[in-house]
Amino acid sequence: MSGFVEYRPYYARSFGLVRKLLRINWLFVLACCALAGIGYAALYSAAGGHGEPYATPQLIRFSASLIMMIAIALVDIRLIAKLAWPAYALGLVLLVVVWRFGHVGLGAKRWIDVGGLHVQPSELMKLFLALALAAWFQRANYERVGQIPFLIPPIMAILVPAALILKEPNLGTAVITMSIGGTILLGAGVRWWKFAIVIAVVAVAAPFIYHHLHGYQKQRILTFLHPGRDPLGAGYNIIQSKIALGSGGFWGQGFLHGTQNQLNFLPEKQTDFVFTIIAEEFGFADSMVLITVLFSMIAMGFYTALRCQHMFGRLAALGISTNLFLYCFVNLAMVMGLIPVGGVPLPLVSYGGSALTAVMLGFGVLMSIHVHRDVEFGVSEE
Repeated sequence: MSGFVEYRPYYARSFGLVRKLLRINWLFVLACCALAGIGYAALYSAAGGHGEPYATPQLIRFSASLIMMIAIALVDIRLIAKLAWPAYALGLVLLVVVWRFGHVGLGAKRWIDVGGLHVQPSELMKLFLALALAAWFQRANYERVGQIPFLIPPIMAILVPAALILKEPNLGTAVITMSIGGTILLGAGVRWWKFAIVIAVVAVAAPFIYHHLHGYQKQRILTFLHPGRDPLGAGYNIIQSKIALGSGGFWGQGFLHGTQNQLNFLPEKQTDFVFTIIAEEFGFADSMVLITVLFSMIAMGFYTALRCQHMFGRLAALGISTNLFLYCFVNLAMVMGLIPVGGVPLPLVSYGGSALTAVMLGFGVLMSIHVHRDVEFGVSEE
């Protein structure tokens, strides 16, 4: 009997681990795997029917990230909340390092070399910001959220990384970062009229902002408004993208038979324009399957936020789900010509290590929120 008492904590911990594993949203995990599979097929086709240099490395990264995601899902969400602000501070340091010593690619300084790998800190910063803001508002009541002095620190926490990202320059990610911050402020209970004032100020300042944009950013806006004005130059990307989207028809031209893809007319087809490969070779029908999977994951993320019993989890899940939505909306709208072209990848489908790792890290936190949705903050762990 004494032996049973001695090993009882082990059994208790084992039961707790099994219970956490059972509480993971495995449908969400399955959706991640489905997206990665679609991405593998698209990247395999982008390389002309070869695993290298896109599909195989991406599959390896996803497999490692999937293990990381499940491991993070088992971590108590209260520990993640304690690490939120240190992670935010680390993100700021990395953004400063990029600003001073970053690797230049495609005219922008967005990456740093870490052990031979290119890391894009702006992708991680979006997650760290969401966690930091969620931790800030965790114990705040509705009255305190209405006080201006209480809102100054979180507003600065949004503006500082957004300014550093804009300095790279990376306008698209900076706008997404501020949008995530604004959504969390709104979810925390910040009054609507304060957002109305900010929107009005931005609208008035729009001409001034446009005047100070980089030349290529102005060119993207002009190309969006008049894509045919320079078909072989600035308008080339979006014109070829639309041709690929339209040529796929309902059922597609067939795997490895997309003319725009295989003849290398598609620009950045392994990253920003990977959706055009899917639309051209698999058609409208399978494209809608991909979009359905993506927006089902977004819905599951927002549902996790609604079901969570603590403020930190609700706001963190809201921020992570908003980030996923903006990823999908901006990328899909961009390749369809509905908004100006920007460097925003399609989650788990586009080629790229930093974006994949950051997204899966966020999904791990989202799963931890789902697993620990009814824990009480301020109470010691079981």
